[in-house]
Amino acid sequence: MERLLPRLKELYPDSEILVVDDGSTDRTVEVAERLGARVVSHPYRKGNGSAVRTGIRMAKRKYLVLMDADGQHRPEEIDSLVQPLTRYDLVVGARIEDKTSPWHRKLANSLYNRFATYLTTIPIQDLTSGFRAIRRKLALQFCYLLPNTYSYPSTLTLSLVRAGYSIKYVPIDIQKRIGRSKISLVRDGVRFLLIMIKVIMLFAPLRVFLPISLLCFLVGLGRGAYSLYFFRHFPPLAEIL
Repeated sequence: MERLLPRLKELYPDSEILVVDDGSTDRTVEVAERLGARVVSHPYRKGNGSAVRTGIRMAKRKYLVLMDADGQHRPEEIDSLVQPLTRYDLVVGARIEDKTSPWHRKLANSLYNRFATYLTTIPIQDLTSGFRAIRRKLALQFCYLLPNTYSYPSTLTLSLVRAGYSIKYVPIDIQKRIGRSKISLVRDGVRFLLIMIKVIMLFAPLRVFLPISLLCFLVGLGRGAYSLYFFRHFPPLAEIL
């Protein structure tokens, strides 16, 4: 943050820089205020998504740019995210060539993107990128859907897509982060998938239930065919179901 905030002030002197402190116990508030940012603090830790909700509600400008303070996102690329907002509703910084993440995280992100593309029927290039730009008025409409956890980017993307809003992906460079990630591949990965399914069930439930129903039907049909072929009788209907 001590490198990020001065750079933001230098590049965008007329912009509002809002830092949401999620109940941290370090010098986040002191450093942010000293460097000229507006700080909003939670009384206790609520989660990454909760901090984003607070930022959306407390921001005052027409356009919002959401970014991490760990050094991964380059302030120089903010313009490339904001400019397309005249034509698109959400602009996402897509990590096309992510050379800083371990292979298992790249694999997980690729699977998330493919699964999200299936659920929405629209190509999703980067579901979990936290570097994005959106009009504040639109963000406020979907703010209540955002979870408290790290899965807020996927929830926001899926909600907007299924509601018919347009999304543009802009290639970005990812820098090596400062500090260690708090995201657990297993715990948060399962949570991402469940939230994706929940969001799609709100807007397009057949994308979830139709394949499950078809699979159950085929399993039951196969069970009936097996019994009929080998035992010359059809099993009870309740057993098939």
